[in-house]
Amino acid sequence: MVAVDKIRALARLIRESDRTLALTGAGISTASGIPDFRSPGTGRWEKVDPAQVCSVQAFERDPAAFWTNNLEWWLACVRAEPNPAHYALARLEQEGLLLGVITQNIDGLHVRAGSRTWEVHGHLRTCRCLGCGRQHEFGFLVEQYEAGKNPPRCTCGGLLRPDVVLFGDMLGTDFEIATKVLSGCQLLIVVGSSLQVYPVAALPRFARRLVIVNRDPTPWDDKAELVLRDDIVAVFTALLQELGLEQKTASRPG
Repeated sequence: MVAVDKIRALARLIRESDRTLALTGAGISTASGIPDFRSPGTGRWEKVDPAQVCSVQAFERDPAAFWTNNLEWWLACVRAEPNPAHYALARLEQEGLLLGVITQNIDGLHVRAGSRTWEVHGHLRTCRCLGCGRQHEFGFLVEQYEAGKNPPRCTCGGLLRPDVVLFGDMLGTDFEIATKVLSGCQLLIVVGSSLQVYPVAALPRFARRLVIVNRDPTPWDDKAELVLRDDIVAVFTALLQELGLEQKTASRPG
């Protein structure tokens, strides 16, 4: 059970802030059935070296092996549904208590839950051709793969790659926008992020006050006004109750 005093403290910080944002990582989506990356024994990067399977170099070295190694867990992201924590953040935004969500996640669940979202590591809604530059729905790529066409290709014959930030990629425009959105941020609520992947892990420096909701310790814990090590869904369910807000769970297409 989440400590009542911590939930009250979190609610107070949110009420006192005129510019609050959330920064989320893989931990917020585990309740949707998507494994995180760094949990001991279960995290994806505990089992494989990301540089060997999910990098620009891995794609260039062997595109077919790249898709064999990555598509299954990306499909788990695509097929997952938002959980109460995603909806809670959207509810806070609806009430004017949250400006939006900056996320490291590529699963698109914040978008589907209804949040204004900056996806700094990209998303799985689309893919693009490295030949002609055309953008396709991600399902176009999946259909080819499931029909035995690996690596998937554009209608022009060029290789398709996902619109996600691979290891070795530069971050895109959403990251640039996120740093600007954080200007003047009075409160940043970090949710389910280990804060170990840079440059995103440096974003808390832009916020005046910091709250961390994460199961494991992070490098920023000693700078946070409040740290909650509890279950993320339980924290946000209790927070909405403390704020007197009703949970809403209607998705919008993502």
